[in-house]
Amino acid sequence: MDINTFFRSFRPHNTSVPIMEKLRSGFAAGIAIFILGLALKYLPHNSYPFLMLGSMAASATLLYAVPHSPMTQPWNLIGGHLISALFAWPCIVFIHDPVIAAAVAVGGAIFVMHYLNCLHPPGAATALTLVLGSTMFLNHGWEWTLLVVVINAFIFLVLALVLNNLLPGRCYPMQQMPLTPLKPSAHLTLEILDIEYALEQMDSVIDVSEKDLVKIYELALLHARKRDFQTL
Repeated sequence: MDINTFFRSFRPHNTSVPIMEKLRSGFAAGIAIFILGLALKYLPHNSYPFLMLGSMAASATLLYAVPHSPMTQPWNLIGGHLISALFAWPCIVFIHDPVIAAAVAVGGAIFVMHYLNCLHPPGAATALTLVLGSTMFLNHGWEWTLLVVVINAFIFLVLALVLNNLLPGRCYPMQQMPLTPLKPSAHLTLEILDIEYALEQMDSVIDVSEKDLVKIYELALLHARKRDFQTL
């Protein structure tokens, strides 16, 4: 990569998402945070009040800006936050250096989420939140800490199921349907303009760049040609 290309890569990545879709994403995320705050305030509790995790703001960004991303699906949302919290707890108990505890908690949470197919970036933020607030969480105990994470995540899941399905052009969770085999025409060549047009028709943010989509198409086409050649 030459120096000019390197610096051009810092330019904003323009998306074809309509302004109304962007407004809907922000509005839905704001409503979700508002309802979550009310629920946590008025839910019955014994001794310690429930708190809103800062990582929920990151979850709101994903759930309402890219609801069709694999990282926003229910298992990723619940599993990501819960597993990250479970991994962070022994870190704050046994590692007394906060810098080391933060590094181990975040790195380990990402690995475990990856391993269990529930990668959800805000989950790592949950792990870091527990480490940074270790004194408070240790004083309140692991039961309260785990309950806070579970309540935050499950309320947000219910809100995502309701709000996303009320908005036009959205379907949450993402439906896992069998793919219909495509028969590419030998007389047509896919161009970047075709990819851009397809993205515009989706009317939502697709968590992959046009360049990556073209690369995926090229690799898939190459694999299909090799398969056809082997069957001859």
